[in-house]
Amino acid sequence: MKRLLTGGALLLALLASAPLHAQAPLTLQQALEMARTGNPSLLSGQQHVIATKANEITAGLRQNPNLQISGSDVSLPASNPASPYSYAANVNRLFERGEKRRWRLDIAHATTDVTQSQYKDNERQTALAVKQAFTQMLAAKAALQISDDNLQSYRKTVDLTKVRLDAGDVSATDFERIDLQLAEFESDYDNARLNLLQSSDQLQLLLGIEKPADLFDITGTLDPPSITAPLPQIEQQALQSRPDYLAAQQSVRLADSNIKLADADGTTDPTIGGEYDRTATYNSAGFQVSIPLRIFDRNQGEKERTRYEAQSSRFAETAARNQVVNDVEQAWAGYETAITMAKRYHGHYLQEATRVRDNMEFSYRHGGATLLDYLDALRDYRQTNLDALNANTQVWLAIHQLSFAAATEIVP
Repeated sequence: MKRLLTGGALLLALLASAPLHAQAPLTLQQALEMARTGNPSLLSGQQHVIATKANEITAGLRQNPNLQISGSDVSLPASNPASPYSYAANVNRLFERGEKRRWRLDIAHATTDVTQSQYKDNERQTALAVKQAFTQMLAAKAALQISDDNLQSYRKTVDLTKVRLDAGDVSATDFERIDLQLAEFESDYDNARLNLLQSSDQLQLLLGIEKPADLFDITGTLDPPSITAPLPQIEQQALQSRPDYLAAQQSVRLADSNIKLADADGTTDPTIGGEYDRTATYNSAGFQVSIPLRIFDRNQGEKERTRYEAQSSRFAETAARNQVVNDVEQAWAGYETAITMAKRYHGHYLQEATRVRDNMEFSYRHGGATLLDYLDALRDYRQTNLDALNANTQVWLAIHQLSFAAATEIVP
């Protein structure tokens, strides 16, 4: 069981192979783990990171030596005085100066780090999408339950009014107005079912499920939690954890390595070789040294370009840092607004709407209230319940946005 909860691949395999009726509702953490191991976009990103890391092998390779073997007049004997046979073997190799291999390796490592951080940022964005879809599905389930409760309760009202109609206590017109209102509750229920189906399909798509399953289900709560961490602490966590900001910092190191490689490429690389010759019965040896004369091309353009690119990367790092702080500030403001609204509904309006609905229903059934007053109370009760549910949903969406901005789970 421990491996089921911690091994994402195993979890995904078990869920995929188990019969739908045997699958337990997914928690948010299980959904996130399934997305990490089954979302095709993330799987593609993982392979891209591995492919980028393979460049480190290429960057660390040394220059190959060259072997050249030649012969002349090989069909003539060694005693031929005019042109005896001769053979030659030459081995030469380019020797790099300026620590070019070192800087190539630094660039390859830095590129891998940037790519890894970019993948982590994609993973962060996918996690936000999963959290939002999960919350929306929980809200859709709750809205469907509210719509069903309202529909069943109102059907009882219609049935009771029909009894009063048969007894002559209400007019046919009042009964028809009551009955017509039932269509609105039925429409709410149908729309809630459609919203649940669509939110379920969206979540399953993010989890990497190829064909949405009708029996797919999740479990969780929409009760608003409290955040104890202060804003400065969350901002500090964001600056330490945000992968896009980390990628910007790593890009600065990558740009610095490019400068060093450009400077190294301006140095001269000699080619040194040795040669063995045999002519008739005589053996000899020699050597060659080839040194390019860097009179005109000393890699001036790359040196200048990489320095401007490095300065650009530093400005981009500053922009990324400012973006992190701004994202956290905005997410925090969104959370404070959402939690205030949720507390307002749950601390006052929800209970008040229930009391008004119950009192008006009692009064109407006993002739103490008009039909219009009762219908208005029903509409207010229905809308207030949906508004309270939406307020809870907005709190969780704000928390997910804050966690996304800080790259840290604000609510464990």
